[in-house]
Amino acid sequence: MNVKRYFAPTAREALRALKEALGPDAIVLSNRAVDGGVEILALPGEAVSALQAANRAAVAAKSKAPAGEPAAVTAPKPAAAPVREPADGDFRVSLSALAASAARNAARPAPAAPAQPAVVRPFSPPRIESADFALRSRPAAAPAAPVAAADDFGNARMRELQETNARLMQELSGIRGMIERQLAGFAWGETRRQAPARAALMGELLEAGFSTATARKLAEAVPEDASRIEAREAAGAALDRMMRAHASDDDVIDRGGVYALVGPTGVGKTTTTAKLAARCVVRHGASRLALITTDGYRIGAQEQLRIYGRILGVPVFSVRDAADLRQTLAGLRNKHMVLIDTMGMSQRDRMVAEQASMLSGAGDVRRLLLLNATARGDTLDDVARAYAGQDLAGCIFTKVDEAASLAPALDVAVRHGLEIRYLTNGQRVPEDLHLPNRAYLLHRALREQGAESPWHLNDEEAGMMLAAASGGA
Repeated sequence: MNVKRYFAPTAREALRALKEALGPDAIVLSNRAVDGGVEILALPGEAVSALQAANRAAVAAKSKAPAGEPAAVTAPKPAAAPVREPADGDFRVSLSALAASAARNAARPAPAAPAQPAVVRPFSPPRIESADFALRSRPAAAPAAPVAAADDFGNARMRELQETNARLMQELSGIRGMIERQLAGFAWGETRRQAPARAALMGELLEAGFSTATARKLAEAVPEDASRIEAREAAGAALDRMMRAHASDDDVIDRGGVYALVGPTGVGKTTTTAKLAARCVVRHGASRLALITTDGYRIGAQEQLRIYGRILGVPVFSVRDAADLRQTLAGLRNKHMVLIDTMGMSQRDRMVAEQASMLSGAGDVRRLLLLNATARGDTLDDVARAYAGQDLAGCIFTKVDEAASLAPALDVAVRHGLEIRYLTNGQRVPEDLHLPNRAYLLHRALREQGAESPWHLNDEEAGMMLAAASGGA
C-alpha cells in the first residue's frame, strides 16, 4: 500500500496539504500529535478500492478450495469505540461511501462451509476513514486523546484569533492616527496661508502652556484678516469671557461658612489657611473664627497651625475622623467662619475620595482646591479631575511668583469651570494673599516667549504639536 505521511504545525494545515495532494477522496489511516505539530497517515482513494478488490478475490478463492482443505475464517472485526466530535466547527464528521460499504460487507453472514477446524487469518484490513477535509477518529492505541486534543486545538485557535484581532486593531489605530496627523498638517498649512495671524497666535498659545483644545477655541475668535496685535487682543477678550474670577471677598470672607482647603502635598494648604484666617480676623475679629486640622500624618503639621492660631488668637482643633469632625463642627455653630486644613495627598491616591466623603458627611462643608501654578498643565488636569465635586467652591492659585506662566493653571480652571478665588505669591502671612486681578492673569498667561528662549516654537513646530495632538485624540 502506498501510505502517505503529512506533517504540519496544526491539524488544519496537515489536512489541507493532504487534500491538495491526494484529493477529497483520500482515506485517513491515523493522526497523532508529535513534537512540533501533527502527523497524519493517509491513502489515496483508489488504493482502498484496490485493497477491497483483492480482499474479495481472496475470499472467493478460499470458498472454491477443495473439500479436504480447511476453510479460512476471517476474525470478526472489533467494534469501533464511539468517537466524540472535535470542538472545532470546521471539522465535519462523516463516513465515506467506501467505509460504509466495507462495514455492510463485514456485517453480512459468511456462506455455509463444511465443518472443519477453524483457521484464523493473521491479516485484518486496517480501519478505513474518510478524509473529506475531516478527522473521524483517532488510532486505536490512544482512544482517549481526540476530545482533549480537540479542546486544546480549539482553545489555541481561539487565542490565535484573538491575538490576530488585537494586532489588526492596533494597526488600524496606527493608520487612523497617521491619517489624522496628515489632515491636521494640511489644515495647519491652510491656516498659515489664509490667516497667518491666527496661525502665529496658535504657536504663542501652545508655547505659553495652553492645551491644544483651549488654543483652538481662542484662535477661532480671531478674524482671518486680523493683524498680530488684533489677534492677541481678540484672544485676550475671548479668554476673559471664558475665565471665572471673583475679585471680591463677599463670597468667602464676608459670607462666612465652613471651608476645607484641599490639594496635593506641598501645594501650600497650611500657609494659605493661615493667610485666610488673618484676613478674616482683620474683618470680623478673632472670636468669629476657628481653625481645624485633619493632618495627623505630617510631622509638625498640627503644631504649625497651632502657632498661627496663637499669633492670631484663634482656637485650633484637631480631628481624627468623620465622627470627630462632625462633633467639632457642631460645637462651632456660632462661629462666622471655620477653616479646615486637610492632609495633602497625591491626586492618584484612593484616599482622596475618602477625604471628600468625610468632609461631605460632616455637614455643610465646601472645599477650596489649591492649584500649584508651577506645575504642568496635564498634572493640574489630573488634580482637578481627582478633586472634582458639587461641593467644590472654587480654586486658589499658589506659588504664582515661582511660575514662568499662568497659562497651564488658567487653562485648567477654564476647562473645568473652576472659579478663581485667590492668588498667593509668597510665604508672608497675610500679605501674600491676593484677590484675582483679570488684567494680571491675562498678562501672565498670554506673555510671549522671546525668540532666544529654548521653549520658543516656530511655525513648523507648532504645526507638528497640533498634528500630534490630533492624532492622539
